[in-house]
Amino acid sequence: MSRSGSGLDLIVIGGGLAGMATAIRAAELGLVVRVLEKGEGDHYLCNSRYTGGLFHIGMDDMRSSPDELVARLTRVTHGETRPDLARTLASNAARAIGWLGTHGVGLIRVGPDGLRQNSLAPPGVRSTGLNWRWRAGDVMLRTLNARLRALGGAFDQGTTALALEVEHGRVRGVKVERNHQTEVLRASAVAICDGGYQANPDLMRRHITPAPDRVLMRNAETGCGNGLVMAEAVGAKLCGMGSFYGHIQYREAMTDGRFWPYPVLDSLCVSGLLVDGNGRRFCDESLGGVHIANAMARLEDPLACHVILDEAIWQGPGRDWLLPANPYLEKAGGRLVSASTLEELAGKIGLDPAKLNSEVEAWNGAVRGRHPFSPDRTNPAYAPHAVKQAPFHAVPLCAGVTYTMGGILTDAAGQVLDRDELPIPGLLAAGACTGGLEGFSRNGYSGGLSKSATFGMIAGETAAALVRANLTSTVHTARIGA
Repeated sequence: MSRSGSGLDLIVIGGGLAGMATAIRAAELGLVVRVLEKGEGDHYLCNSRYTGGLFHIGMDDMRSSPDELVARLTRVTHGETRPDLARTLASNAARAIGWLGTHGVGLIRVGPDGLRQNSLAPPGVRSTGLNWRWRAGDVMLRTLNARLRALGGAFDQGTTALALEVEHGRVRGVKVERNHQTEVLRASAVAICDGGYQANPDLMRRHITPAPDRVLMRNAETGCGNGLVMAEAVGAKLCGMGSFYGHIQYREAMTDGRFWPYPVLDSLCVSGLLVDGNGRRFCDESLGGVHIANAMARLEDPLACHVILDEAIWQGPGRDWLLPANPYLEKAGGRLVSASTLEELAGKIGLDPAKLNSEVEAWNGAVRGRHPFSPDRTNPAYAPHAVKQAPFHAVPLCAGVTYTMGGILTDAAGQVLDRDELPIPGLLAAGACTGGLEGFSRNGYSGGLSKSATFGMIAGETAAALVRANLTSTVHTARIGA
């Protein structure tokens, strides 16, 4: 079903989960589809390849009722999620999980809580460091690549999208580079699915951190924001660009792969005393690890942070969550900085002893209810713990960035919206390159896999509907390039 004059109905930019879901859904609905992937080889890298494989919405079961999921999204984003996107995700999440299964993607239950009801099979290896080959996301992408080809779709590797081609007010193709040559590929529609912009230092400096070289790339380093830049160049509206999904990591992860993506140190930081390079608290730690990682990244020096704790915290919250800091940090070769007094500890980590003593006293007083926290702690889900019993410990930290949560604004059907929030004809987007669902001022996290699978599937359906209608089902014509 080609109406573009070139034999192509849909070009999909990006070969991760969002791109493959878009392409496969469009192909099974009869479209002639070509995926453009800049990576090469059977193991081309992207975040979907690295994933541990937990499909969830707001850390809960994707198969929950739509009303429950909307409430969950509203809660984790503090009401800032766009209602149309939240409702669409919630209403189609279970269908997306089932649809992936029909294409050979294995999903299993790996734990009792909602977070672990839908995990890729075989599941990711639960060990420190990066272990992805023949597990979870790697198997998923191999399966989806084979399925796309079985449906007649094309998958072009070593191909970088450079710019969108616009004709008579519609996006009708992509300018690409491959084999050191540029050419224009034409199609009836284009879907941008190339991930976030976390590996683009300029965009990171503009939106996330003053020091992009001092945050950890807890990702495949392939998400450079090319699609976002191309979309903005033809008038697309960007939304929620100031936050990312990630975790708090041991500082040596910046140079040592043994310490990322696991263990994460979130449980220590929501419970113990988190301080910056001046020995002062700087954020509401009770909002969780994703929020803390964002707050760390915004500091003048994101690598100056430590979490201060005592043995009770290390033996309690230190053992909480997946691959917890205790014992996995030390098993991987990391170490606690320990001392018998706070003054000695301050000297070992380069902080002023008087300032650290003062901050610990203020912290302990607030924990005991003697005075308010400053900054305030607003979420009772995470209990603060006093730092009171020697030996005292400190762990040097860094902020690990997995993917940026803002990006191209789309409607609920995956159509890219212009600055007046009208659809740009012929242009779709899905996955981590999009904004409007998660992030915002409290860095609320919905879930990357659920977002990519569900909205990728929907974007494929929208592309098929638009091509069948010769793209006339887009009601409004956007002012491209305005």
